[in-house]
Amino acid sequence: MNIKIWKFYVIVLIFICLPTTTAAGATQAPAIEWERSYGGSGTDWPRAIQQTTDGGYIAVGSTNSQDGDVTENNGKEDFWVVKLNHEGDIVWQKSLGGSETDVALSVQQTTDGGYIIAGISDSDDGDVDQNRGSADGWVVKLDSNGEIEWQKTYGGSGSDAIVDIRQTTDGGYVFTGNTSSNDGDVSNNHGDADCWVVKLDSKGAIEWQRVLGGSKHDEGNGVRQTKDGGYIVAGSTTSTDGDVLKNNGGWDFWIIKLDATGKVAWQKTYGGSRNEIRPFIEQTTDEGYIIAGQSFSNDGDVSGNRGSSDYWVIKLDVEGDLLWQKMLGGEGGDMASSVQQTKDGGYIVAGQSHSKGGDITGNHVGLAYWIIKLNAGGDLIWQKSLGRDLAPSLLPLPPIKQTSDGCYVIVGRANGKVHLAITDFWVVKLKPE
Repeated sequence: MNIKIWKFYVIVLIFICLPTTTAAGATQAPAIEWERSYGGSGTDWPRAIQQTTDGGYIAVGSTNSQDGDVTENNGKEDFWVVKLNHEGDIVWQKSLGGSETDVALSVQQTTDGGYIIAGISDSDDGDVDQNRGSADGWVVKLDSNGEIEWQKTYGGSGSDAIVDIRQTTDGGYVFTGNTSSNDGDVSNNHGDADCWVVKLDSKGAIEWQRVLGGSKHDEGNGVRQTKDGGYIVAGSTTSTDGDVLKNNGGWDFWIIKLDATGKVAWQKTYGGSRNEIRPFIEQTTDEGYIIAGQSFSNDGDVSGNRGSSDYWVIKLDVEGDLLWQKMLGGEGGDMASSVQQTKDGGYIVAGQSHSKGGDITGNHVGLAYWIIKLNAGGDLIWQKSLGRDLAPSLLPLPPIKQTSDGCYVIVGRANGKVHLAITDFWVVKLKPE
C-alpha cells in the first residue's frame, strides 16, 4: 500500500453530549455549542482520538505545516500528536518523523499514563531508526509529556502499514494492518497484500506475527483483545483460498478470531454479491461483536439497500454467527467508519454521507459527516449531519468514542477555517437541545 493514498483520509473531531427526549418521546440530536480548529498553513490531517484519564484528549494525524499550532517539521509529512485539556486547549503538541512521509493512524493512552502511536513511515532518519523498504509500519511509545521512550519500524521489502494498535492486558501491544512483504519481520505471505497481525512485548519486541489471507487482496482494519485473552480482527478480503474459506462476491467483511497465541480459532466472511469494505469492530457486553462499514450489496447477508452504498451494521454472537443486520443511509454514497456500544446498551455509529434522503435529514452541503444512534436491536434513535461540503474520502474515518461524561468524541478535518490552510484538525462541541 502506497502511503500517499492516506492523504485522502477525511476526518473530524466532534464532541457530542447525550441528547434529550421531547415530551412527545422523540429523541433529538444535539446542537453545536462551540468549535475550534488546530493546525498551520499546510495540510493537517487528524486520524484518531481518545479521551485521556485527566478528562482531556489525545489526537494524532499528520502535518506538513511549520507554523500556527505546529512548531516543527522534520520533512514532508510528520506524525502530529496533540494533547488537549477538557476544554480543547492545547497542552502540548509534537511532530515526529524523518525527512520523508510519516502518517499516524492510531493512538491509545497506556496504563502508565503515556501513549502508544502507530502508522506508516517512509523515513529512515530523524526520529525513525530504519526503513526496511518502501513503507513500513512505525510504532512510537511516548511518556505522559510526549517524549519518545522507544520507537520501532516493522515490515519487509514490500509495503507495510499499521492501521490499528492496542495495549494488551500483559502490558504489551497488538497491531493489525496490511503487508505485501515476505521477508524481514514478515513471513508466509499468501500473495498480493495480506492482513497482518503482530503481538509485541512492552518494549516493542515481536512475540509473534501472523500473515492472514489468500492469493488476492486482503487487509486488516482493526483489532481488539477479547475477554477470553484472544483477539478479534476485522478486515476485508477479495480472496477465495488460503485462510479465506468463502467469498460472497467482490469484497467481503472478513472477521477472524485468534486465540492468545495468534492461532485462528474461527474466521467468517459476510456480505453480498457486490462490495462490503472497511469494517470496524468492538466486542459487546454479551461477548459478541458489533461491526460497521460500507456495503454496496442487496443480497446474500445484506438486505435493505437504500442507494449507491449504505452504512452496514451487523451484530454477531460470540461464535461469529449473524444475529441481525441493518442498512442505513440514503440515495447517495454513505460509508460507516466506526461503531461503539454505548452505556445504555445501544450503539453509536459515525461516518460520512453524500445523501439527502432516506434515513438522512439535515444534510444541506453535499458530502457531510453523519452520526447515528441505534438502540440495542439496531433501530435508529437519532441522527445528525455535520460539516461543510467535504472532499471525497477514499479511506474510512477513525472510531467514534463515548466519553466518561456520556458525550461522544470523533476526530476529523476542516477546510483551513482558522489558519487559511488546506485542511486543519476541527473540534466541534455539541450540546443537548
